[in-house]
Amino acid sequence: MKQYVLKSSEFAVRYHELPGEGPTLVFLHGLGCASSFDYPAVMAQPALRGRGALLIDLLGAGYSDRPLDFGYTVEEHAAYLNEMLCSLDLQNIALFGHSLGGAVAICLAGLLGERLHCLILTESNLDPSEEGATSRKIGSQSSEDFLSSGYASLLARAQQRNPLWAATLAHWLPEAAWRISRSAIRGGSPSWRQQLYDLDRPKSYLFGAQTLPSEDEAVLRANGVRVEIIPDAGHSMALENPSALAETIATILRDCQEDA
Repeated sequence: MKQYVLKSSEFAVRYHELPGEGPTLVFLHGLGCASSFDYPAVMAQPALRGRGALLIDLLGAGYSDRPLDFGYTVEEHAAYLNEMLCSLDLQNIALFGHSLGGAVAICLAGLLGERLHCLILTESNLDPSEEGATSRKIGSQSSEDFLSSGYASLLARAQQRNPLWAATLAHWLPEAAWRISRSAIRGGSPSWRQQLYDLDRPKSYLFGAQTLPSEDEAVLRANGVRVEIIPDAGHSMALENPSALAETIATILRDCQEDA
């Protein structure tokens, strides 16, 4: 594992770097997750063997620093990641974002400019969090309630119902989970959906087959976004079907290179 120390704050962002051929895949995880946990199995699949990648744990999560004096909005995450990728001198980036990390990826894509090769999203947040979404359940609580009891209750339920997600949620700073959830409820300005539609780069959106049907499948296609379906998987497709996810990513990368 490596780390990048941010220039303005001296917080450390930690990541796995897998050497290989470009474009470099940069993975951003979702709420309660960690790229260091979710994506090694994806990158180990034959379809992605030999591809270069960074598996980044966001501040507040995984192995990265968990500072209390950071805002943890979607946009703030995108800003320090842009600094990091610039300092690492990455010029040909295939950016991958899952769930709420997809909103971070959309904002980051707009900052990367010519350094962005393509954007791949897996069931990304595009609009303010809807009723029933985990981020809305978290962010609709007061900070005091979530920190005093809400986080512990969420973790206990996850340990019973979704132990793999619980394993990474347990390493999140509770304040980070609450603050990014509040950001998810507010949404982007302009919306992350509109930013995605306006992005002048190849862009793909992946659904788990078990998530469908979704009205967005047709809406995204109508707005120039490639849509792919991962079989035998729901929202946590990196854990549920890493082989099919890797094959789909590899196909998208090949197609993007052929069209370049």
